[in-house]
Amino acid sequence: MSKYPVQKSEAEWKAELTEEQYRVLRQKGTERPFTGEFNMHFDKGTYECMACHVALFDSTTKFDSGCGWPSFDEAIEGSIEYVRDTSHGMIRTEILCANCGSHLGHVFDDGPTASGQRYCVNSVSIDFDKK
Repeated sequence: MSKYPVQKSEAEWKAELTEEQYRVLRQKGTERPFTGEFNMHFDKGTYECMACHVALFDSTTKFDSGCGWPSFDEAIEGSIEYVRDTSHGMIRTEILCANCGSHLGHVFDDGPTASGQRYCVNSVSIDFDKK
């Protein structure tokens, strides 16, 4: 049994997500830098998991890191699961939606704000709710 509140079969995820969303969210893919819809998006609102629509980041925590992906310096408390990632010959911290287990990106300890964090998120893994 999955530890996530939202549980779906891979067939259900494939039916609900686009091919690119499925590749990133469910297969831990990465979109090309500087191509995502939310890279330079700075409207006020909340960024949600594209797969289950739980709130992940408030727009007040978003900043332009220059890395080519949407960047945030803080997640909404309890919304993110942190997992050690040793793929591709690197040691990183993967970030997953704590509600459905979908891959969002990685968090790094090189952020320019007081938190020192840079949540580097794939645009295709999030949606925006303008409030």
